[in-house]
Amino acid sequence: MKLLFTEARTHSAWLPEPVSADLLKKIYDLMKFGPTSANCSPLRIVFVKSREAKERLKPALSPGNLEKTMAAPVTAILAQDMKFYEHLPMLFPHADAKSWFAGNEPLIADTAARNSSLQGAYFIIAARAYGLDCGPMSGFDPEKLNQEFFKGTSFKANFICNLGFGDKTKLFPRSPRFKFDDICKIA
Repeated sequence: MKLLFTEARTHSAWLPEPVSADLLKKIYDLMKFGPTSANCSPLRIVFVKSREAKERLKPALSPGNLEKTMAAPVTAILAQDMKFYEHLPMLFPHADAKSWFAGNEPLIADTAARNSSLQGAYFIIAARAYGLDCGPMSGFDPEKLNQEFFKGTSFKANFICNLGFGDKTKLFPRSPRFKFDDICKIA
């Protein structure tokens, strides 16, 4: 639990250690087992590693996220496939789940957003389980990012997450969290 939650932190400063493609594959192969509704699995990931790819990402970043993202060994763009339901005959073969979504744009948007966010959380936990630090963020221009990385596809950016080995000497003190009684109720 310490590695995944109580001692894990959101990082903004990175050590100059690379993250291998093999490790990124291992992270995906672990996170893919997290549950989604009707196994819809709408998450799509672009791992931005090369200097050229980082330069393509740069114009979409908000000023406060620019330096830390450019310094991170990897930035994952976590997107949602707005045509995820096309894959349901393979992913959820026990029902005609594709028909639940086809033509129902509000249900598609809601399901894609909710379940790609769930998968994004599984992604962060899997990365932490493999010893990486994470810096998830939403400070970017989604239109610019979608235009640069997803033009001509059915993918839309949900959030981005820097990955690497965080510099623990540059962490802020941990921010407060709510207590159970502050936000929970047992009915």
